[in-house]
Amino acid sequence: MSVLAHTRDIIQELGKNTGYLQEEQMQRLTAAILEAKHIFTAGAGRSGLAMRAFSMRLMHLGFQVNCVGDICSTHSAPGDLLLIGSGSGETESLAALARKAKKNGVKIALVTTDEGSTIAGMADVVVVMPGVSPKWKGEGNGFTSIQPMASAFEQMCFLMYDGIVLELMEKLRETSETMFTRHADLE
Repeated sequence: MSVLAHTRDIIQELGKNTGYLQEEQMQRLTAAILEAKHIFTAGAGRSGLAMRAFSMRLMHLGFQVNCVGDICSTHSAPGDLLLIGSGSGETESLAALARKAKKNGVKIALVTTDEGSTIAGMADVVVVMPGVSPKWKGEGNGFTSIQPMASAFEQMCFLMYDGIVLELMEKLRETSETMFTRHADLE
């Protein structure tokens, strides 16, 4: 098989997986973002990379946003949103963040493959994505993937986050041009 054939198979798999996304869940996440005074984002590994990319776009849209763990991250307060990306919903460091956020009165949103996970149990908003996780015990959620480990979940996160960005652009009447005025210029 060729790299091009593998790439086409991945794109076909992701296209099929979009059929499992639930618009209502994604709209609840979009509403939580719009309502938040400040947004904190968190994720580990490749899920964390997708979340950091989403954070950048939220900043380009004019939101006050910090990636948890950055040295310039601010203090949380009630009315803020902690947005977590975790395929398993069981990553201990992210569960600890969720517990602390809950204690501080911060709303929690989770993007995951497991709506029965520990973090999902603490979350105010849960978006369930198709995908697999190497951390699952037992059967998982019934999905399989041609890709290794949690790649399909991570890629779906990137795509859904960009879908939310487009939705927010419409709601906020933002354009690529207005967003670019917030793009870094000291680079």
